[in-house]
Amino acid sequence: MSEAQLSEAGVDSMFVQELIKQWRAQDTHGAWEGKSDLTLIAPYIIDKEARREIPIIGDPDPETLWRLELFYNAVSLSIERETGHMVTPMMKMHHEGFGRMILAAGRLIVVNKQLRDVHRFGFDSLAKLAEEGEKFVAAGVEMIRKYPEVAAL
Repeated sequence: MSEAQLSEAGVDSMFVQELIKQWRAQDTHGAWEGKSDLTLIAPYIIDKEARREIPIIGDPDPETLWRLELFYNAVSLSIERETGHMVTPMMKMHHEGFGRMILAAGRLIVVNKQLRDVHRFGFDSLAKLAEEGEKFVAAGVEMIRKYPEVAAL
């Protein structure tokens, strides 16, 4: 998806801003300083045509796994900012692209996501990326507010 198409989506989501911060934090040598925010997160946008080109069965490459980790790191930090509880992501992934991602606050599992077809990880649009991220954040915040004593352990 081109930057113009991403820009047209116009999503100004707190989650997307956190995801961009995660990407910027990875640039320890300044190689991406000239790149726009939308260019950095463009790999998350996989439209239907691009998704059709990806084989149904495949092993995720390291870059895809890295994008997945940064996505859930952004979810974790967004939950942390809203609740004040430190949230830790933990991922167990099989080389064939299936596994589990959990986000834990204290002894509380705030997000539990079964992962499949990770080699095809992406979203139809920037709006969908923001929506899914915000959904995970809201679920995590709700869980911590429901069980604050467990999250504090």
